[in-house]
Amino acid sequence: MTDFTRWLYANYIKPHIEHQDRTGYEQPLDVLAIDLMPEQRRDIERLLEFYAVNAFLLGLRTGAGLSTACQN
Repeated sequence: MTDFTRWLYANYIKPHIEHQDRTGYEQPLDVLAIDLMPEQRRDIERLLEFYAVNAFLLGLRTGAGLSTACQN
């Protein structure tokens, strides 16, 4: 990942994810904080960063593609 995508995740995506309603997901999310070793928690955080940034970029590319398709 580039420096920009790391910045984007830390300053935009992660705060947005942290402020979302956790209803229905409390137990699985708590397992991450309680049952995993610190190394595993870091690995999970890195995976979340990777997939969240790539999902965001996919949304941008999809939106850009749809805008050109809708112009015709």
